[in-house]
Amino acid sequence: MSASFFNQHQKFPVSGWSEQGRFDTTIIDALIHQARDHNVRLVLLWFGTWKNGSSHYMPLWMKAQPERYPRLTGKAGLPVDSPSPNVPATLEADTRAFRALMRHLREADASHTVIMVQVENEAGAWNSIRDYSPAAKAAFEQPVPSALLDALSLQAKAGGDWQAVFGPDADEFFHAWSVAHFIGQVAAAGKAEYPLPMYANAALRDPIAPGPAGTYESGGPTDNVLAIWKAAAPALDVLSPDIYLNESAKYRRVLELYSRPDNPLFVPETGGSAWYAHMLFAALGKGAVGWSPFGIDRGAEGNASRKPDDDPLAPLGVNFGIVRPIMREVARLNLEGKLQAVAEDKDVPVQTMNLGFWTATVSFGAPRFGFGTEPKGNAEPIGGALVGQTGDDEFLVAGHACRVDFKASDASSKAQREFLRVEEGTFENGVFRPIRILNGDQTDWGLNFGSPPVALRVRLRAY
Repeated sequence: MSASFFNQHQKFPVSGWSEQGRFDTTIIDALIHQARDHNVRLVLLWFGTWKNGSSHYMPLWMKAQPERYPRLTGKAGLPVDSPSPNVPATLEADTRAFRALMRHLREADASHTVIMVQVENEAGAWNSIRDYSPAAKAAFEQPVPSALLDALSLQAKAGGDWQAVFGPDADEFFHAWSVAHFIGQVAAAGKAEYPLPMYANAALRDPIAPGPAGTYESGGPTDNVLAIWKAAAPALDVLSPDIYLNESAKYRRVLELYSRPDNPLFVPETGGSAWYAHMLFAALGKGAVGWSPFGIDRGAEGNASRKPDDDPLAPLGVNFGIVRPIMREVARLNLEGKLQAVAEDKDVPVQTMNLGFWTATVSFGAPRFGFGTEPKGNAEPIGGALVGQTGDDEFLVAGHACRVDFKASDASSKAQREFLRVEEGTFENGVFRPIRILNGDQTDWGLNFGSPPVALRVRLRAY
């Protein structure tokens, strides 16, 4: 996992061509060359049929033929500003172009500058739960595909149409299957040319108190239809949440919903305001393989989630600075289930992590020294910490705006902790390289983390 996996997720239209059958790779080639010049890797976003529920990135020659590439039809019989997933001509055009893109990447990017591809962007529909066109109506009245019945353990309902099998959820589930099946075919065609990892992203519904279908974008990989998407689009490796929820409980719930045994957690978009920065630690605590804030290069007028006086680059820079030097070790420890991380919550100054024999206590706020001077929380929740077990009684510890200390998990043992050795340093090719040793003055009251990026290797002993 490279540094780019966290902070160089690029959002560019790569479907741009103005003549049918002519594919212009100028922008793609420029991105690849610039990335190589800066020693970063790229995740490309394919804007083909869908961009945020609309078809606004379709090429002009498709927009000029609405009878051949129609929008979906709403329940009232009127066209809706969203593409229909039930049009073979649209699928054929998207598939042909995506194959050309992946073929070009295979031929032009032997050094693997591009490491992953997003297929479409926040696919689905606004202002209609599904397509009600004649073609969609005919498909809706057909038996539910056996692959979906098998995935949902509904074999007993074989032969039933969508309404018979799913009742009040039929419209939404049908549209989710239709969109996912379309995108799954596009992804499979691209993988046949060049099998890079591929994912689809979701415009979310409320993860705690979702409204009825129609109050959020319908058809995309929202949390209630992940199993449908998995069955309909097996060529997609990941279903990813775009998280623009600046409430801690809702943010954490999304991380839980999308972190599944069959779905690695990858957050391709999250808010660009300063509050979101510390949620990097919450994502890492759920095993995230990537986390990317969106729109940090724009002012408040271009990002509704940002306050005018926000400087999101500062807190993001601090947290990326903490993680970047140790990110390969963080990834390895997360894969092995040996890493935990926490992000500060408002009015919750202390959190703990159970590490077996040891419990790590994280006290948020400005570090202090001496008894009775534990941090009492930051004025705004900006703190975070991670602890990874690298050996017997040995830990990798990093954080921001907090203090981390250890105690025996079993209080009845009366065991006390001793810092045998605390080293500040970083990892090079998987080997920890110490820069300096921290003595008693710096560790007697715990491990204190301010703004400078610091990673510590900590060796403990119980006495």
